[in-house]
Amino acid sequence: MASYPPFQLNKPRFDQGTFLGRYKHFLDIIDPRTLFTSKQQLEDAIKLLDDYKNGTVPEGTTDEQLWVAQKRKQAIIHPDTGQKIVMPFRMSGYVPFGTPIVVGLLLPGQTLGTTVFWQWLNQSHNACVNFSNRNATKETSTKRFLMGYGGAVSSACSIAVGLNLLIRRASGFSPATRMLIQRFVPFPAVAMANVCNVTLMRFSELWEGIEVMDRDGKTVGTSLIAAKMALRETALTRIVLPAPILLIPPIVMATIENKTTLLKRFPRFNLPLQAIVCTAAFAFALPLAISLFPQMSEVPVSKLEPEIQQATTSDTVIYNKGL
Repeated sequence: MASYPPFQLNKPRFDQGTFLGRYKHFLDIIDPRTLFTSKQQLEDAIKLLDDYKNGTVPEGTTDEQLWVAQKRKQAIIHPDTGQKIVMPFRMSGYVPFGTPIVVGLLLPGQTLGTTVFWQWLNQSHNACVNFSNRNATKETSTKRFLMGYGGAVSSACSIAVGLNLLIRRASGFSPATRMLIQRFVPFPAVAMANVCNVTLMRFSELWEGIEVMDRDGKTVGTSLIAAKMALRETALTRIVLPAPILLIPPIVMATIENKTTLLKRFPRFNLPLQAIVCTAAFAFALPLAISLFPQMSEVPVSKLEPEIQQATTSDTVIYNKGL
């Protein structure tokens, strides 16, 4: 049985000052079971939280019910816009909707056409996830979104195709070695493109800044420095994220192919087995990567702009890093 501490509205259930606490928190955020939350369940969760805020919680309501309600709301509703995030682009949908793409990226014997297709699909999905989970205290225009999307996709495809061509033209590799190396091409391509993706998709934050708040949730002002911090932290998670996802499956699959006769005897198992390995690696990597930093990050006021320092008496302020 899970233990539930006394409920705190809009506060994490687990300690965000430790990596383990953030890891447990983000396991809740990415829980795919929240994808099956019905419209009525979401409305009930929002109403219960509103009742708590107004001091009118029904008698007999437990801390567990309140935490579950907040988990459902946080998994589906954007904290800045208050709007529902489209299901494939929620963090809880990242693994189930992203795994088929990862399997496609890691398929052996890729042509230039299939390489471009899977990189385009991957970065399109990433772009929508980045945009849907951004800090939305400032509006992003459609023009900037499309510019960011175009830059992200073109960078991913260029890197992947360039590395593939480089390997194909290398004369010192045997065909078997060349195919093995090609399996690892998606990682540097995706890692570098992910940084471009999140930077370009959220570039408007660097121009306009993001809102920072005091401990009571009151907006203190807009900070460009906090925006840079948020983007830097998110970009780092996007470098860490694809490492286990795109490096572990090729190693596992190559080991199975070379050390066992399973796939030689049952070649039809290749794709299902790769899908299982990719899903496991994805589910393992996602909470680890996004747990590197708290979603609601805290920064000393002394590190921000003079106008922010003058606008509050707090020693620290909070900003939504995004996911």
